[in-house]
Amino acid sequence: MIYNIIILSLREIKRNLLRSILTTLGIVIGVASVVMIVTLGEGTKIQVETEISKLGSTMMTISPGTRRHRGASQSAKPFDIKDVEAIRRESSFISDVAPLSMKRLLVIYGNENRRSQVAGTDKHFTDVRSWALSSGRNFSYAEEASGKSVCIIGETIRKELYKSSNFLGTNLRIGKISCQVIGLLESKGEVMFSGDQDDIVVVPLKFFQRRISGNDDINQIYASSINEYMLQDAKQEIELIMNERRPQRDGTESRYSVRAVQEMSAAFQGTSAVMTAFLSAIAAISLLVGGIGIMNIMLVSVTERTREIGIRMAIGAREREVLLQFLIESSMLSLFGGIIGIILGLLGALVIAPLMDIPVIIQLDLIIFVFIFSALVGVVFGFVPAKRASQLDPIDALRHE
Repeated sequence: MIYNIIILSLREIKRNLLRSILTTLGIVIGVASVVMIVTLGEGTKIQVETEISKLGSTMMTISPGTRRHRGASQSAKPFDIKDVEAIRRESSFISDVAPLSMKRLLVIYGNENRRSQVAGTDKHFTDVRSWALSSGRNFSYAEEASGKSVCIIGETIRKELYKSSNFLGTNLRIGKISCQVIGLLESKGEVMFSGDQDDIVVVPLKFFQRRISGNDDINQIYASSINEYMLQDAKQEIELIMNERRPQRDGTESRYSVRAVQEMSAAFQGTSAVMTAFLSAIAAISLLVGGIGIMNIMLVSVTERTREIGIRMAIGAREREVLLQFLIESSMLSLFGGIIGIILGLLGALVIAPLMDIPVIIQLDLIIFVFIFSALVGVVFGFVPAKRASQLDPIDALRHE
């Protein structure tokens, strides 16, 4: 019986093909929107996790806070090397600490030049950032202590300034100051939080302070916990150390801030999840509109086929069979819309994801859920027309013109 009803439903859908296509349009748009938005949202989540791994999943940044001066907000006093030494000496949950002072300067080699980030730090910088060297070597303690004019370059500097020529041992100019290239950092590429990570020249901190900044200030301190599980303990430990070194004099003063990279990731992913849910809810309205469209067309179909229903009931068809026929017909319309919507949604994600530079994550559970949900839309919104068809009086139906 079910097989015969399915054949009859397919025949009826085929007989009014254009009307059937237009009827399912709301379902197609709703399903395609939900599938595309959720797929892109999952890809964004994976991309953020990948970006965080580039920065270092256990890394924290300690920055000077803000203070009020004559009614205006100003940056608090920068750090100094004693702050770095205190964290390194007194912490038990920290594996590495590195000072950091940065300035964007013109970097020159031969006839090539570009404005890049110049970072003054020490040899622990690569450990804190989980950033290995692809060639050359790191700073020696003697080079750090004396502030020797040596540097380590990023992959972007190598590509843009050196092209295909050998770079190790060459002299690179930072503004008017020359330094010898001793190493090359592995490529980390673009990071959404920090731009191009490879566009950097790393020099010893003392060299930076004496020859570039002209002071002993440290703009930031990088620290990494022993592992991800100790991240919060390490953060609290840093706060205790810094509270002792920077006592609060004014209740409105922010002396420093400690931010874990994972916290930035969680905040971004939380915002992304809310936006994905919000956009999905808006897209789901199309499913409601599509369901109403199916109910409307099925009511029209019941009116058009009143004599057919009367004949079927007169020759022995029961109310349950008539009800089932119209329910299956409405469900098939909704299912066809759901299948087309799933295909279009995945194709849309495949087209848009490369433009957003995110991976496409196809979720089988999402596809199954949307498929079942689209079928339920047909059942729910097709029930009223189906019920009306099953309750027609055979005699009145046969008299219908």
